This record gives sequence, C-alpha cells and structure tokens, in this order.
Amino acid sequence: MTKHADLEKKARELLKERGVTLDNIAELVYYLQSSYHENLTIEMCKYNVDRVLTKREVQNAIITGIQLDILAEKKQLEEPLQEIIEKDEGLYGVDEIIAFSIINVYGSIGFTNYGFIDKQKPGILKRLNDKSTGEVHTFLDDIVGAIAAAASSRLAHSSESEEDDE
Repeated sequence: MTKHADLEKKARELLKERGVTLDNIAELVYYLQSSYHENLTIEMCKYNVDRVLTKREVQNAIITGIQLDILAEKKQLEEPLQEIIEKDEGLYGVDEIIAFSIINVYGSIGFTNYGFIDKQKPGILKRLNDKSTGEVHTFLDDIVGAIAAAASSRLAHSSESEEDDE
C-alpha cells in the first residue's frame, strides 16, 4: 500500500513536471480572494495551496488526471477516449468530475470559485488551455483551478472563523 507521504510527493512532482508551481496556483487564489481580504498576501495564498495539497483526495485526483493527460499526449489511450481527451471535448465532463473531488474537500463555496476561475482562465490556466503547444492538459487545467478554488475556500473558512472569534 502506498504511504500518504509518497502520494503527496508524487502529486507535487507531477505538478512540477507539468510546469505548475505552488506560486502559479497561489496567484490564482490571490486573483479569487484579494477583493475579499484586505491584507491578503501571496504567502498566505501559498500556505493555503500547500495545505490543500496535503489532502489524499487531492493527491489522488492530481495523480489520476495527470497520468491520463500524459497517456493522451503519448497517444496511448484507446479510441474514442484518445481523441476526446486529446481535444478536450466540451461535453466530456470527466475532467470536471475529478476537479469536483478536490473542490468538495472544503465545502460548497469552492464550486462558485471554481466556476468563475474556469471561465476566466487567468494566469497559469491560460497557458494550460493553449492547445497549440502539443501538450495535453485536459485534466490538469481543471485540477489546478480546483486546487485554487479549494485553497480559496479554505482561506474563506479560516477568515470566517477568525471573525467569529472576535
């Protein structure tokens, strides 16, 4: 059985190998939350991203989604799945389902954050959605958006708790 620490290490390595850094995701969190938190810093955002990445559900989603992207990139999936993932067909939806498993970790507020960022495609999401590179990021773009949405939810919940304590 795979140890939790091994899963986390592999998930983080895969993100890095696919060109996604914690800073990239933290910038998305900042984009989502800066208008709601007066003193928000990138470091605070990065901390929340880091905490999200410690969750087993998140690690499993990262590993599964990125492996499917890599297999599609190498043209190692059977048809019709190969073409569906390679072209990131709009009605496929399984990539979003994997993203939802990440969003659910911190409650329903993540859904609105995810929907917003998925439509806007700021920062790293714009690059991940660029089909002209030859890279396949059908799952990764949704996973990164979901991690940012979950980190934003975590941040919102922690801020709410601080306000309740006052």
